[in-house]
Amino acid sequence: MLITEKYKKQIHGKISCYDRIIIQGVIPGWCYAEGMTTYLYSNNIKIFDYPMFAKPLNDQIRVNAEKIAKDNNLEIEFIRKPGAFRKDDRIKQIISERGNHPGLIHIFSAMETCNTYKPWHDKASGKTYLKPDTSKCLHYYFYFIDKELGLCYLRVPTWSPFRLQFYMNGHNLLATKLKKHNISYVMQDNAFLNISDFDKAQELSDKIRVEDLWT
Repeated sequence: MLITEKYKKQIHGKISCYDRIIIQGVIPGWCYAEGMTTYLYSNNIKIFDYPMFAKPLNDQIRVNAEKIAKDNNLEIEFIRKPGAFRKDDRIKQIISERGNHPGLIHIFSAMETCNTYKPWHDKASGKTYLKPDTSKCLHYYFYFIDKELGLCYLRVPTWSPFRLQFYMNGHNLLATKLKKHNISYVMQDNAFLNISDFDKAQELSDKIRVEDLWT
């Protein structure tokens, strides 16, 4: 039996919508080993010079992150011990102090696993190329509030191929749409406790397209 049937007498209404949404961002041509190998060859960069090619890009990201923090009067918080605290709890605390107006909230940094490439020479074929590999590098988490999407974050690795991760919550986007249509609601954390017009809310939710975020 569905939970909505079992507790239908206690349920005021129901709605389906996107919850947590994660979008990956890559640099075309760099996001796979063969593509990066081709890029290096086409730019006359030796395969075993790949680390030297990537290092200045790493430095640029770090310098830019520090500039963003300074421009917004923020300190980058380095997480020395993974799991020492929940980032979401820290962000909630900061929002309670600063308010929930749009803008950059906080920046975390942490050493985490990342995708990368390893130079390789195959003796059998005589070919030199990059192989997929994993390592650890510094990552930045830029937490911000968007006027439409609500609370989001962008996770930025500092090592090539720089696979980004964008996070948002579909519930927050729906909440913005409810406000625009003067539909009252009660929300606690990530849950809607009540909505004044469930039918209209479902109509608005059905029109949300993740594809629209790509542009």
